[in-house]
Formats: sequence, C-alpha cells, structure tokens
Amino acid sequence: MDFFLLEAVANAGGAVGAGLAAMGAGIGVGQIGKGAVEAIARQPEALNDIRSNMILTAALVEGVALFAVIVGFLAMVL
Repeated sequence: MDFFLLEAVANAGGAVGAGLAAMGAGIGVGQIGKGAVEAIARQPEALNDIRSNMILTAALVEGVALFAVIVGFLAMVL
C-alpha cells in the first residue's frame, strides 16, 4: 500500500516540477526580451549586438528548461 502512495507522490512531484520549469522558462525569456527591447530603445545603434546576445541567452534558458522538463517526466515514469 505504501508503494502505491509513493508512486503517486512521485508522479505528482514530477508533473509539478515539469510545469514549474516550463513556467520559469517562459518568465525568464519574457524578462530577457523586455530587457533587450529597453536596451535597444536606449541605444538603437547597438541593435545587432543586443539582438544576438538576447537570442543566445534565450536559447540557453530554453535548454536548461528542456532538461528540467525531461527530469520531471522521468520522475513520473521511473
């Protein structure tokens, strides 16, 4: 009986963890975009540098979020 409860808690924890990781990535990418738009508004001549740094940082955030979501799903499966 305790095994089934432990499995249910692991499934719920994995689902919550995957959801929080996805939400955190969305918020993080939104903050990156907000900062880039503000920086471009202040200094339009640095558009290309700011854009490339924004894309690189957003890709890194999405990569970390992907790993977190996979770990959450693995917690549910295994």
